[in-house]
Amino acid sequence: MQASAWTGAGMSRASLFTHLLLALVAGLLVWVFQDARMAAAVAEVQLQASDYRLQVTEEKRASDRRTYQTAQAIHLTYQEALNDSLKEHARLAGAAAAAQRNAGRLRDQLRDADVRIATASAAAVRDYAATANQLLGQCSDRYTELAAKADGHALDARACRAAWPVMALDP
Repeated sequence: MQASAWTGAGMSRASLFTHLLLALVAGLLVWVFQDARMAAAVAEVQLQASDYRLQVTEEKRASDRRTYQTAQAIHLTYQEALNDSLKEHARLAGAAAAAQRNAGRLRDQLRDADVRIATASAAAVRDYAATANQLLGQCSDRYTELAAKADGHALDARACRAAWPVMALDP
């Protein structure tokens, strides 16, 4: 009987050892499985974060591209306006020089007219005075037209300045 008791006790020890070994292996497998699940969850979060960073980077690039294109368009418009302005200044300078030359010729003609009037007949002086009056009337009409155009230009320039967008800068 003793042998069978020993065998029964040995069996239960072996069975206990086997159960403990199986529990340890099962625990180890659960540990490895949970570690793999956690690593997969961390990898998923890292992938989502990476995707988000990529999306933000792409949106920033698109925004930077739009900003650059807008800046280029503004610069191009500004450059064209500046070139047009320079051409107009050159044209106006040429017109002013021509007007100065014409004014010089007119002064010369008036000096000559003073000499001729002094020696002219009364009828010639009357004709000269009538022609001068007509010419002065035409000059007065032209100056009135020019003043109206200048006033219109001043109003347009004032309206343009008032309509121009002003961005408030944060202090």
